This record gives sequence, C-alpha cells and structure tokens, in this order.
Amino acid sequence: MPRRYPPEFRRKVLDLLKAGRSVAELVRDLEISDQTIYNWRRQELIDTGQMPGVTSADQAELVAARRRIAELETELAVHRRAAELLKEVVPPKDRYAAIQQMAAEGLPVEVCCRVLEVSASGYYAWRNRPPSPRALRHAWLTEQIRAVHLASRGTYGSRRVHAELRLGRGLVVGYHAVEMLMRRAAIRGLPGSRRPRPKHQTPTASDLVNRDFTRSSPNQLWVTDITEHPTREGKVYCAVVLDTFSRKVVGWSIDATQTATLVTNALSMAISNRQPTGTVIHSDHGVQFTSWAFTRRVQEAGLAPSMGSIGDCYDNGMIESFWGRMQTELLNRRRWRTRIELANAIFEYLEIFHNRQRRHSSLGMLTPIEYERLHPIALSVA
Repeated sequence: MPRRYPPEFRRKVLDLLKAGRSVAELVRDLEISDQTIYNWRRQELIDTGQMPGVTSADQAELVAARRRIAELETELAVHRRAAELLKEVVPPKDRYAAIQQMAAEGLPVEVCCRVLEVSASGYYAWRNRPPSPRALRHAWLTEQIRAVHLASRGTYGSRRVHAELRLGRGLVVGYHAVEMLMRRAAIRGLPGSRRPRPKHQTPTASDLVNRDFTRSSPNQLWVTDITEHPTREGKVYCAVVLDTFSRKVVGWSIDATQTATLVTNALSMAISNRQPTGTVIHSDHGVQFTSWAFTRRVQEAGLAPSMGSIGDCYDNGMIESFWGRMQTELLNRRRWRTRIELANAIFEYLEIFHNRQRRHSSLGMLTPIEYERLHPIALSVA
C-alpha cells in the first residue's frame, strides 16, 4: 500500500525545491521516491495554471461529490424503508392529514396517495367529511385559550391558562388537553426567570505519566507541545508530537498562529503516520490542548489524554528538552527574515536532521529511525 503524505509535508518539499534543493538530495534525505516528488511538482503546475490537467481542487470536489452521492443513496434507502415501516403502524386516517399538508404545499394529491398507499377517493371523502364533535370542541377550546393568552398580554403558559379556564371561566377541561392544544396552535407563555446555573470548566485530564517517559515499544506514549520563534515578518509557531520510545517526531504542524488547529493538525499527522491503539498523549494545560477540537480528535482516535500539573515544565520534560536542543541547534543560530524561510528550516530539522541524521545518546547513538528499525518485534506489537 503506497504511503500517504500529509499536504503540509508535500508543501514543504515543494518549498525546498523552490529554495534550491535538488530532487536527488530530497530523495536521499527524506527517503521518498523521485517519481513522487515529480508528481507533486507536476500537480502544482496544474494547480497554478501552468499546465493543463485536473487541479487538486477539482479532484477534491469530485471525491466530495462521490461521497455525497453515496450518502444521498443511503439516505434515500433509509427514507424508503422508513416509509414502508411507518405505513404499517400509521392508519390511513392519519395519512390523510399528511396528504392534506403536502397538497397545500403544491404536491399532486394522486402521487401522495400512491406513495402512502391510500386511495384518492378515500382521501377526498375524508376531506369533505364534516368535522367530528371532538374536533369542534378542540377548535372552540383553542379560541378560548387564545383569548385567555391574549388577555394575559401573552405571558401565560399552559398552567396559568388552564387555571384561568377552570377558575375564571368555569370550563371543565384537563391540563394535558390545554397543553396539547397550545402546542398545536403554537401558543407559548413567557419563560420564568431562572437562577443561572454555575458554569463548570471542562475537566482536564489527569497525569498518566508522572515524569516517567521510558517506554518499551512505540506508540505507548506520545508527548506534544508548542514552541514559537520570531522572524522579521512575525512569529512562527510549531507543534510537535514526539514518540518517547524512539524520540522520533511522528507529527508536526507549522503556522503563523497558535490556534487549536495547529495542535490538532500535528496530532492528525501522527495518527495518520502511526495508526496507534490506546496510546497516551501527554501535554500541558494550554488552551489549545484543552480545546474542543483537540479533545475530540483524541477521543475519535481512541487515545488516552494525559496532562501534567499546571506551571510545572518538568511534567513534560522530554518535549521541553527537545525544544531546548532545537533552539540551540537551529533557531538561535541566526536571524530569520521571512516566515517561509524559518518554516522550511524547521521542516528540514524535524524530518531530515532530527529523525534521520541526529544521533541520540539516549538511543545508544542511533537516530530515531535506526532505533525503530532495530526493534521490529516492538514495532509489530505496537
């Protein structure tokens, strides 16, 4: 099965090509085929109108259209089956009311009768039949209810309307009948004042790590965090997901803002690359990691959220050490002019240098990828 590369990864490879890197260098450093890079470059020429072909946007629209057609076919099958089941429990007399509503909306009576499996003559006989005594009483009671509601300046709900009908007008009527008729006539009272409920913050996750980052196989524990660095154009933010077993960066995202999308994209890349099961994802209590989007992505992937104590950098010490090395080895070594220049450099550092070239003392002077290749049993178990 061919490997799928995230769009952000492809974008950075093309940026490096524009910056002067050769295809051969990128093939060697990133371990991807030259044909893949040529295909990405050709697609970019199509997307920018420099070459004829189907653009990425058109391809996405075609995929979305096919998906929507499949969804509509499923919904149609559900509607058909639901109509069959409902016709078994809904008597014809009740179907007549639905036909009358559809006829008022301009739909053909004959077609409605055929779909709901009732005769058109039966429908017309039902429509022309004089109202029953019960229907007449309900219509009269509705007018009484409307008068009481109007006299109350539109403030009375069903309880007070019922009380006024019985105590003020001497009518014998049940409360549930009044409630039903008011609902049918869309008559509502003003809501009473209620004490505001206390707002509770969404509970954050407990600490499942306790500063012990040692793991015996991949995808047992991931740590994640955000760093920032200035350029002359403004700051660049980078979120990283690190596997503590091999120190490999399994997911990353680079952007000009530090929103929930930044960390969610990094996590999504890690999930796509590793396909984890039951992995612990450890972070701090930043608003990005407690956001609805990030929390929902964690739940959907079946990960176990973990957070250290507030304001204690040692509770996520491994990722803090990673940022320290990146500051020393890359970020602080020069002044960066543009965001794209720094983003390209961060991409090269994460994917080429850190994962494939940098030797880590904690891994026996192996690179993260070399270390994982020497542990096939652990990888198969993960």
